[in-house]
Amino acid sequence: MDQRKIFENWVNEYENELYSWAFYKTSEREVSEDLVQDTFLSAYRSYNSFKGNSSPKTWLFKILNNKIIDYYRKSAHSIFKNKDPSQNLAFQTTNSLFDNNGNWELNGYENLWDENEHLLDNEAFNKVMDTCMDDLPINWKTAVLMKYRLEKGYKEICQELKVSSSNYWQIIHRAKLFLKKCIEKYWFDKM
Repeated sequence: MDQRKIFENWVNEYENELYSWAFYKTSEREVSEDLVQDTFLSAYRSYNSFKGNSSPKTWLFKILNNKIIDYYRKSAHSIFKNKDPSQNLAFQTTNSLFDNNGNWELNGYENLWDENEHLLDNEAFNKVMDTCMDDLPINWKTAVLMKYRLEKGYKEICQELKVSSSNYWQIIHRAKLFLKKCIEKYWFDKM
């Protein structure tokens, strides 16, 4: 069977699974479609390097995962490069979570977090979460997505984002604080 026919079969067989995975990792339809297309193009161009030591599906998913990492790496370096981060809503919001002594500012939502342990199974909650994620500075969003969706280790994320480990932990901490406040405002306030 010639290479073109093999790829037609692979596209028909694996396109939906690759798209689902890309969408799970990016939450963006157009980006997911582009990533899958880029995956097939890369695989087609490097078909001669495919030795058959793994299944075609495994090989395609490996290429796709590399494309996803590249997508986040490029996003982190291209957007907000010249913007003053203190102007971002995320920076402004995280400071209001603590009182003058550095203690949590109680806001009445403490018990709601405990009562809603299965929020990620709720489609409406996930839309709120995606909206809150979109309000993060791009390097914060990228760090959170790489840590929690791509399950990358902190050393790899630091290398990808070109930040120190202390900067990385500060980014993750501030991002989680912002997400907490955003979710409380747009989810728990609407309950």
